[in-house]
Formats: sequence, structure tokens, C-alpha cells
Amino acid sequence: MRSRKTLFSKTRLLFAAFSLLLCSLALSGSAAAQLVAAQHPYTITPFVHSGTGFPFSAPDSIVQWRNRVLVGYGNGVAKDGTDGKSSTIVQYSLSGTFQRMFSVLGHNDGLRIRPGTNELWALQNEDGNPNNEPNLVIFDLETLARTPYVIPSVNGGGGYDDVVFKDDQVFITASNPSGGHFPVLVRLTLAGSSVITETVLNNDASATDIPTGNSVTLNLTDPDSLTIDPRGNLVLDSQGDSELVFIRHPSLNNQVVGRLNITVNGTATTVDDTTFASSSRRSFLLAADINGNTVYRIDSSPFGFEPGVAYSDSDTTGIIGVLDLDNGVLTPIVTSTPDPKTNKLSSFRGLLFVAPQEDDD
Repeated sequence: MRSRKTLFSKTRLLFAAFSLLLCSLALSGSAAAQLVAAQHPYTITPFVHSGTGFPFSAPDSIVQWRNRVLVGYGNGVAKDGTDGKSSTIVQYSLSGTFQRMFSVLGHNDGLRIRPGTNELWALQNEDGNPNNEPNLVIFDLETLARTPYVIPSVNGGGGYDDVVFKDDQVFITASNPSGGHFPVLVRLTLAGSSVITETVLNNDASATDIPTGNSVTLNLTDPDSLTIDPRGNLVLDSQGDSELVFIRHPSLNNQVVGRLNITVNGTATTVDDTTFASSSRRSFLLAADINGNTVYRIDSSPFGFEPGVAYSDSDTTGIIGVLDLDNGVLTPIVTSTPDPKTNKLSSFRGLLFVAPQEDDD
């Protein structure tokens, strides 16, 4: 019988060889994927590339865990998980070096680290879950032990897209509603192996139009990403509606809802993700381009990013921009040109400010 030491050594060698192969492929593929340009004082460079020869593709969500970055790759899996295929989650160093990868059944979209823990929450199958497979898997990133949950649909058969943690509460986006009167944002509670959902916001809720102060009725048809702004408001992206919805005091009696229409040069534009600049002078911005199979790094020099400024990206117009939270105007800082082979623009999805931590390796 082979010793455990020998088996472990061979496993380490195989893993190291695979890592070197991935690094080599990334270096060879980066130039071909570079179809983007940044406006001064911003610069944009490939962080990682997953072109031909990689076992994963279509990068989307991005999260930071300690001094590591995890990227969810959809791999072209059906968004309702009906093809039975799996997505891949890949961990990198802050310099983009491959470290490890693991799979999750279904089409992964939302990824989030629960603050103060090593828990990675991964949401799958945002368009629906007809096979009743687990659509939430919680990974322990120290051991890669996984705990699956099935979250029942609350909106006529749609799924769930993104998750955030606020004041020890869990909020998730109920995506792909079938129409009518349905929740688009719920609060989630784990109860043993089951989950409990409580409605926070419906697709036809009353809101205040932020630029004008007028009362409006929402008509949210494409709830998508979810984040928290520097004031503690939940920020829900209704992607196809070109809207951001701000929810102050969610789930409380004094909940307040505001709507912001997003435009570029006076034209409504879809927005996939929004993030807010970190206070760290060493922070940089990562953006996932699903069409280019590339995660890009964006820097601002010489002074860095201004803390609290909102940045949004578009999946249809191939831009990343600074978002004016008073009027919804998105001013591009990154633009893309069509790939000569596919004639496709970049389709930016996950967007995240990464701040290196001093107390971690």
C-alpha cells in the first residue's frame, strides 16, 4: 500500500502542474481578450482569463475572502439548471494566481461571504428550479464542506439571484417573476435543513422617484443583483428595467423605497452590478466580462478611488462607469469594442472593489 505521504506528494505535484498550466493559458490568452479601453486616470488590465483549454468559462460573481478572490463561472449552464450541469468556483490570489477550484450543481450567479465567517453562500438557478434541486449551497472555505438548501419559489416559479447580509439578517433577490403581484426581495431565515422567506418588497410597491421626489409605482420585471450602499440601504438592481431600487430600513415599519432610472447619454441602459469604492487607498476594482471570459482589474492613479463613489457596469452596452446617485447618469470610465471574431461587446457582470488586508497572507 502506498503511504499517505507519497500520495499527498503526488497530489501536490499534480495540483502544481495544473496551476502552472492555467497560468500559462491565462498569459497566452490575455492579449486576445483585451478589447477594452479605460479613460484617464483609470487603467484596465486582465486579472485572469479563461479562454480555450480551460475547464471553466463565463465569469460572473466575484467575492473577496481574506486576501483571496473567488469567481463564479457559469460555464454556459442553463439558468434554471435543467441541463444537470455544474458551475465552477475558482479561488485566486490578489495577483490573479490560480489557487483552487470546486464545483456546484446548477447555474451559479450570486456569491457572498457571510461577514465574520468562512461561509461562502452560493445561489444557483436564478431563472427557476423545476427539478427542486438545492439552489443555495453554503461552503465552509476552510474545509470545502457544503450544506445544501432548497428555497421554494415565491414569485410564480422564478429563482433567486443575489444575497446580502445586514444586521445579522439575510436578504435575497427573487428573480425572474412570472408577472402580477409577487415578491422581488425577501428576508431569509435558516431553520434546520429548511428555509423561511418573508416578503420585503413586491414588484409593484410604491416608491419615490429620487431625482424628482414624485411618488411612483414600481413595475420590476427583472430583479437581479443586490448590494448595500455606504448609508446602509439595500440596493436592488432591476436589470432589464434599467433601474436601481434603494430600500432604507428593510423589513421595518418605517421602510422607505426610492427608485433611480439609469441612463447613458440620455438613453436608458441595463445595469448588471453596482459597487461602492472602498476607503482603502490600496483597493482596486474587478469586473467580470462574461463574453470575453476575462476578469479585468481597474486602477485609478495617482490618488486612488474616492471612497463611497458608486460604480456600475452594463451587460448590454459594454461599459463600466461612475454612477451619479442624484440623477442616475452613468458616465463611462471603461468602454469596449466588438470582438472581431464574434462581433460582441464586452458583457460586464460581477463588479467588486478589493481591499488587501494587512492581517492576512
